[in-house]
Amino acid sequence: MRIEVPYGRSTLSARVPDAVGVDVIEAPETPGAPDPVAAVRGALARPLGGADWTKFTGAKTVAIAVNDKTRPVPHDQLLPPLMERLAAIGIPDSAVTFYIAVGTHPPMGEEEFPAILPAWVLKRYRVVSHDSENPALLVNLGTTSGGTPVITNRAYAESDFKIVVGNIEPHQFVGFSGGVKTAAVGLASLETINRNHALMSHPKSRLAEYDSNPARQDVEEIGQKIGIHLALNAILNHKRQIVHALAGDPRAVMRSGIPLSRQVCQVAVRGRYALIVSSPGGHPKDINVYQSQKGLAHAALIARPGATVILAAACTEGSGSPHYEEWMAGKTSYADVLERFRSEGFRIGPHKGFQIARDASNLRLLLCSQMDERLARALLLNPAKSLQEALDLALPALKPGERVGVLPHASSTVPYLQDS
Repeated sequence: MRIEVPYGRSTLSARVPDAVGVDVIEAPETPGAPDPVAAVRGALARPLGGADWTKFTGAKTVAIAVNDKTRPVPHDQLLPPLMERLAAIGIPDSAVTFYIAVGTHPPMGEEEFPAILPAWVLKRYRVVSHDSENPALLVNLGTTSGGTPVITNRAYAESDFKIVVGNIEPHQFVGFSGGVKTAAVGLASLETINRNHALMSHPKSRLAEYDSNPARQDVEEIGQKIGIHLALNAILNHKRQIVHALAGDPRAVMRSGIPLSRQVCQVAVRGRYALIVSSPGGHPKDINVYQSQKGLAHAALIARPGATVILAAACTEGSGSPHYEEWMAGKTSYADVLERFRSEGFRIGPHKGFQIARDASNLRLLLCSQMDERLARALLLNPAKSLQEALDLALPALKPGERVGVLPHASSTVPYLQDS
């Protein structure tokens, strides 16, 4: 049987013997909206949670936070209706600034802006990239009840009308992306993100959990202190088509959007697997190790102890974090990574090594990527030259009757055990 999974902008394929059973683990196919732009217009015309466009008529400064190149947000369909709506309440183009919410990722250069924003946006509006480590761009708005300092992009925070645009989808420790997160994390300082992400170690900071998730509720408090007025969010299927669009008060958008996201992404499996081939879903979800790690985390949910997980992720931009690479230098085992991380305390960048070690210490991890082999080994990722080579290494360990699980879109799929 032939296995094929997304890989960068293409696919990877390999064969398994016909005698070996293969389960492709995908949520049921959900069709995209027949007219996605009309769906966005409808959401903006009926904002959730009492959001009121008329309050911002003639606003002097409008700030729109958008995700960076690591998130496949359909801006070409979300932004035209949004900008039409702003024009209808008297907002001139000169009042609008787009803020690219890179979080702790390196600031994007202007030459990269066309990768995420349509040409007409770049021509008509001011666009800037956030820099989490530039204090001149930041302002301190206090602390959350959990003690997280709310240090954020000053210009965004001081704007009259603050908007976030993004997707609602599962997130491995914040529960779900979407709502205020685009700005609350994406436009925050390194210190703020460090403190918030340190909450990932809390047992309730887990995939697909919202109300009782301390990391997510901390994000909500950050957004509240910034004063984000409106969220425009999409829920996508595996083909990255808009299934649902929601707009309005950010918390109301999350409460309405999460059940819809679950319908699109959750899938039950009957038992744990001894061998899983996991793809984050292709570009941009596998652009680097930083993003691709989610493919391992989601596979680990349904892997038995000692299983092999083959992570098929192009990682054309390498690790995605110099802080992560520097911290991993010289570490020779997952046990070493876990011990050092816990003794040194939480830090962004090194946390990626911790997340990988946490899952891979109970598994056999093999990576199929375009990364330099020396770098992959330094990050303890056990590179294989091809998907076929990785499968040929793993298949002999299968016991009679054990099947291969394949997660073609792991980062946006939430597998769970049927009886759990």
